Amino acid sequence: MYNPFNALLGLFSLDVGIDLGTANTLVHVRGKGIVINEPSVVAIEKRTKRPLAIGIEAKEMVGRTPASVVAIRPLRDGVISEFEITEAMIRHFIKKVHEHSLFPIPRPRVVIGIPSGVTQVEKRAVRDAAIAAGAREAYLIEEPMAAAIGSNLPIAEPLGSMVVDIGGGTTEVAVFSLEGIVVSRSIRVAGDEMDDAIILYARQKYNLLIGQRMAERAKITIGSAYPLPEEQTITLRGRNLVTGLPESVEVSSVEIREALSDSVAIIVDTVRSALDETPPELIADLMENGVALTGGGGLLQGLTERLSEETKIRVYAAEDPLTCVARGAGLVVENLDKYGKVLASLDRSGTNHRR
Repeated sequence: MYNPFNALLGLFSLDVGIDLGTANTLVHVRGKGIVINEPSVVAIEKRTKRPLAIGIEAKEMVGRTPASVVAIRPLRDGVISEFEITEAMIRHFIKKVHEHSLFPIPRPRVVIGIPSGVTQVEKRAVRDAAIAAGAREAYLIEEPMAAAIGSNLPIAEPLGSMVVDIGGGTTEVAVFSLEGIVVSRSIRVAGDEMDDAIILYARQKYNLLIGQRMAERAKITIGSAYPLPEEQTITLRGRNLVTGLPESVEVSSVEIREALSDSVAIIVDTVRSALDETPPELIADLMENGVALTGGGGLLQGLTERLSEETKIRVYAAEDPLTCVARGAGLVVENLDKYGKVLASLDRSGTNHRR
């Protein structure tokens, strides 16, 4: 039913597509592109649960807060673990988008990317958090579908397309044809698991306790899934578990690759499993067109070469893989009539209302 108030809001609100990731949240605004790319971290006061900082400012506090303040990530493995804090984070980003708007009325339509393996309860939690944060309409889209749209893959054509989307909490693998997902896999092994593997490796081999940020830096700087043309080194700094004193250890990219080997092997096996169930006609299309690698984890050095070697299909990194899901969600919110079929299903009665 036509609602004149909603129509008025539509003139002044900036519709947004959100990649609500475990590690980072990206926001795409209609007509402006990606305007926010910040860590999914909220610093809260323990006693009152009041948010003190959100995003980049909160990330700087991780591991450095006093006893009365805790910096947490309200999403784990791509789903909400802290509803009220996630709501506060979404509200903060929606408000930030509208800060310089001529009419700062934060009541936009929102499309949010979610992992393909989540339950109806988890879907509803994301939708409700967006509505509670100020969205007048909230829609959900599975992350691999959003990544495919953001990568400009021909998902609407009778051709096979494939995406491997490696985020912070989940890896999503999907094969598409005619605006539908033919085969999909979702595993909770991704960037965070890789960081944990580096922390465990440093502890077991060097008796060195390092933090999450140090592990992430090592992964980004010299982490790889395939031998590098020139191996590199990095200095890990932390606390010696035997002496209890600060210590630094120089490690090579070969060692970091060894630490990441189990996580990479699980991702490779998941891709091969998805290909094993893909119809031969679509396999022929993939052999011709290749497989797109998206998400922050897709930036791991040598991963395209490793996947190409293991699958016998060309694997390539999509343009700006970190922003593919957010760009896809943004394209969907700009063209809801065109992309209505690709939205994730939720009980259709009241998609845009809280329960």
